[in-house]
Amino acid sequence: MNRPLEFSLEYGGLRLSDIVADRRIGTPSYVYDVDAMANEARCLEASFGGAPHLVAYAVKANSAPPIVRALAAEGCGADVVSGGELALALRLGIAPSKIVYSGVAKQNDEIDRAIAAGPEGIGAIHVESVEEITRIGARAKEAGRVARISIRVNPAVHVEDIDTHAHIATGHDEAKFGVPLSRIANALDMIAQTPWMRLVGVSAHVGSQITSVDTYLLSARTLFQLAREIMPRFALSYVDTGGGFGIDYGDGCPPRPADFIRAALALEAKCGLRDLALYCEPGRSLVGAHGVLIARVTQRKIGDAGRRWIILDAGMNDLIRPALYQARHRIVPLRSVPGPVGMFRVVGPVCESSDDFGVHELPEGPLHEVAILDAGAYGFSMASQYNGRTLPAEVFVRGGRIEAISPRRTMDAWVDERLAMVST
Repeated sequence: MNRPLEFSLEYGGLRLSDIVADRRIGTPSYVYDVDAMANEARCLEASFGGAPHLVAYAVKANSAPPIVRALAAEGCGADVVSGGELALALRLGIAPSKIVYSGVAKQNDEIDRAIAAGPEGIGAIHVESVEEITRIGARAKEAGRVARISIRVNPAVHVEDIDTHAHIATGHDEAKFGVPLSRIANALDMIAQTPWMRLVGVSAHVGSQITSVDTYLLSARTLFQLAREIMPRFALSYVDTGGGFGIDYGDGCPPRPADFIRAALALEAKCGLRDLALYCEPGRSLVGAHGVLIARVTQRKIGDAGRRWIILDAGMNDLIRPALYQARHRIVPLRSVPGPVGMFRVVGPVCESSDDFGVHELPEGPLHEVAILDAGAYGFSMASQYNGRTLPAEVFVRGGRIEAISPRRTMDAWVDERLAMVST
């Protein structure tokens, strides 16, 4: 291949090559266009028109404070899955009433924190099992408060009908998430008999990286029908159809988040539920496309039978999605490199064969840094210090300038942390 690979990357008006040249940053480092993320939230909020709603940002996608604050400023609440995420959302100024708490293994102290937040607790604790109802009721009674709850329903959508990877499909009947449809009646009876909790909603979430509106509506249809059956008995205030809206990782993703919402609103109205607020829990679709992981090329390697590798200083400890989900992220050079291009397998430094970003077309000539695209979601939030490697830096671009930097830790800091043991 003799054509040159031309590529120029700018984020928020700044060239990525200039950002990585900043001596405070180095590599590996995540760079986020916070303005673009805020615009995604603005567009999604607008898709509701005048309908009552809540966009509860899934904090697990990216919990960086500058990002959470920017999305909150656009009207987003928060979907949290741990006490840590709940504490972060509250400290960043998100109103307790705009927070919903999901998760199959909430600890007692986490439930206590949710019940105690603000004057009436958080917006709702999403109950994931019949057994959890008893626990929440007991914690609420001890606190002397009425806990607002929602039943997270497992809609039993067949795993083959969910157009996503099996590891991130959550709405099939073998998944650990949600109350099975067969136990909903039991759950409702328990709630009705417990004065320390109030049922305010029903919710469902079938999976992540959904690229079909029809798949989303499979779950929503079940949820809306259930809400209609419940409403004569309980004063519901919302239905939550979850998130999981897909993004384009290079293979296309025709629907936009607004398309999912407009379709859900139409179905909700058809089911006679127009007065109920519609909640959703987007994460990836707000932040994924607007973050990149910058890595430095450590060296090339030539093997037998024409095998060729480009080895980066970023690996699966920095971005685990390719190893965990067989996800493919586009990889491009930060600067234009003249001359021919060829196919290279791009790998990281971690001592695992799964530390592999796949085969990519890259320059044959000198290549110093690359950008791994669409890494704004589930990148840093899933990063680890495996193999004694430090967490990457994070750079937040807003208004044409670097607004904040979370610096990369040094190797000595990692060693000091490991050596800091408490004698017993």
